[in-house]
Amino acid sequence: MGTKKQSLNGKTRTRNKKVVFTLADEEYEFILFYLKKYKITNRSRWYRETILAHVLKSMEKDYPTLFDENEMRR
Repeated sequence: MGTKKQSLNGKTRTRNKKVVFTLADEEYEFILFYLKKYKITNRSRWYRETILAHVLKSMEKDYPTLFDENEMRR
């Protein structure tokens, strides 16, 4: 089983880092139900995209701004 290379913005990158985590039976069944309902066949890609989307959204929310929220609403 070899590593696949993906192209992003013309750069070739190899995925060689592995992340392992465990789920309870109910969590696993829930995810399987979701994947089947939305016809998602590539679980690895789905996990990766879902996790990274959450991380990027959190980072964007926490990004420092020049003004605080109240000053921007004036």
